[in-house]
Amino acid sequence: MKIYSMPKLLIFFSMLAVVARLQAQKGSSTSFEQVIALRSVSSPMLSPDGKQIAFTVNSTDWKDNSYDTEIWLAREGEEPFQLTRATKGSSNSPKWSPDGKWLAFISSRNDKSQVFVIRPNGGEALQVSYEEEGVGSFEWSPDGKQFALAKLDPESKEEKKKKERYGGWAADDEEYRLSHLWLLDFKPDLLPLPNEMPCYEEKKDSASKSDCITYPKAVRLTEGSFTVNGFEWSPDGKLIAYTRQPNPLINFSVYTDIEVIEVANKKTRTLVKNPSVDNFVGWAPDSRQILFVSSLNDTTSYYYKNDQLFVMDLLGGKPTQLAKDFDEDISSISWNPSGIYFTAFQRTKRHLFRVDPSTGQVKPITSGNDILGGYSFSKDGKILVYSASNASALAEVFKTPLAPFKPLQITNMTKQISTWKTAVSEVITWSSSDGAEIEGVLHKPQQYDPGKKYPLLVIIHGGPTGTDVPQPVPGGVYPVLQWLEKGALVLRVNYRGSAGYGEKFRSLNLRNLGVGDMWDVLSGVDFLIAKGMVDKDRMGCMGWSQGGYISAFLTTNTDRFKAISVGAGISNWMTYYVNTDIHPFTRQYLQSTPWDDPQIYQKTSPITNIKKAKTPTLIQHGEFDRRVPIANAYELLQGLQDNHVPAKLIVYKGFGHGITKPKERLAALWHNWQWFNKYLWGEELELPVGK
Repeated sequence: MKIYSMPKLLIFFSMLAVVARLQAQKGSSTSFEQVIALRSVSSPMLSPDGKQIAFTVNSTDWKDNSYDTEIWLAREGEEPFQLTRATKGSSNSPKWSPDGKWLAFISSRNDKSQVFVIRPNGGEALQVSYEEEGVGSFEWSPDGKQFALAKLDPESKEEKKKKERYGGWAADDEEYRLSHLWLLDFKPDLLPLPNEMPCYEEKKDSASKSDCITYPKAVRLTEGSFTVNGFEWSPDGKLIAYTRQPNPLINFSVYTDIEVIEVANKKTRTLVKNPSVDNFVGWAPDSRQILFVSSLNDTTSYYYKNDQLFVMDLLGGKPTQLAKDFDEDISSISWNPSGIYFTAFQRTKRHLFRVDPSTGQVKPITSGNDILGGYSFSKDGKILVYSASNASALAEVFKTPLAPFKPLQITNMTKQISTWKTAVSEVITWSSSDGAEIEGVLHKPQQYDPGKKYPLLVIIHGGPTGTDVPQPVPGGVYPVLQWLEKGALVLRVNYRGSAGYGEKFRSLNLRNLGVGDMWDVLSGVDFLIAKGMVDKDRMGCMGWSQGGYISAFLTTNTDRFKAISVGAGISNWMTYYVNTDIHPFTRQYLQSTPWDDPQIYQKTSPITNIKKAKTPTLIQHGEFDRRVPIANAYELLQGLQDNHVPAKLIVYKGFGHGITKPKERLAALWHNWQWFNKYLWGEELELPVGK
């Protein structure tokens, strides 16, 4: 297998490693900063002729406290090289022009996200759109002469007048702006150069004409009281299909339909209109059919049931279901001349599958232990590029013909960790308290001694439909590598409700949240204890979001752990239900409202048994979290303090549901390192602040 090298990049990594080792946490050779600074690849996009690959590389900018994404390019027989270099903002969503002569992308380098283009052989990126509200997403027309843009409607004059007179206020679920489709001509000969501004009308004064470049302005395509989600041109360029939603609020995402609009005359018609979710996902290569996913008439269980895939003739008629026997949620669906493709988890693996459009039958394209990321095809559907990782490698970009399937590795991001003491991953299986088969990923130190008992750290993923997988550098806001090197085991549990194990498994925690999850975690702990691997007197548990909720449930319902960390977790389903931005989530999993069945809300809420709590608990939460509002954190904190349980709340200022900046992620890592090292190893550690 040939691997293209990136020597300059590797020199940078080596220098970074030397510096970071000087800052490494006590007892570990890899620092938190090194883990946060790892670069990663994603979004591989193959040129129409199959000869060039654009992909994105994400890196850490400590100075600006941000993550930066730029576009790289790989050509046959050449080293990958960086194509875009924004001095401000990132470059995302690379998309090839139909003739392969341009690469378009979204960049926020001028404050608002706009469409830019660049030649694949390099040079300056040129700005194409100058929309006051910015651009949310875009698609090339099949002839390469236009872009379809989705962008927010501008603030109305009425709204501006209201603010001027009454200040800032909004009625709940009424503060939003709709997104609609616009068309923008692409005329490369008229593109303004960097630092030049376009003018959209000819000026009579010839002197003023020299101050700007005349360039086409976007023209509105869709109208109405709805918002546009996913959209795509028909291959013949005559139509655009899109998902129509009443408004952009997440609670209204269940009420979506599918429409098409004729580009030439703006005539629209509805193709799919079921009572529940209908989402457009792709066109047939001949423009005569569309693909969509739907939950049909089901408005009460779409969070945990499988999506259903359908194909429908453009002229109407009854849709035909495809992949009927495939028991898992599917995503990243596309249709090209070689077939219909999608990705899906299969236990702790994620693969690419092909659906036969005529029979609806499914067969895997990738296999083994890979965890597939993004993918794309050449125009004829014969060549594939994709990103994938596994237990010992970071995500890399691969290229292969479909037949014979012989992946060629294009990148070498794993070189960054070649000298690290990475996690040794093992997938283990055990029986839960009710007999359900549960799987988890056990991470061991590289020098694991089977004759020794180790402290155990349990990490619980969110979702609940997330999936933990084997990987060399697990983490997030938890210092896994450092704990492994310190001499501990780390268990990550794919508890009931996790994706990859089928619809029935994802439904096992209905009206049993927390309770069944606790069975799965504690039975996994007991499984390792029975094997003689774990020191049962030195165990800790942690998680974020749904994982934070399960950790909070363990805090108030068991004293098995010496310390627990609750990240953005739910403490009271009633508090959560009335504050969150996704009310249907609670109604679906508990199958009731708190007004109709207060008992199920009490049974599954950590706060119900707060007086039984004994475990020292760290609480981490974003200040402006809408998904799990911070009221949950304060309720748990006060309950623990009133019952004399050691507890500490750390609020990450300015953040929502996740920690999305490197410096605050570094802080969160340190906070967990301090908390668990204190209660499992008896170490009192000060947060280092430098000089």
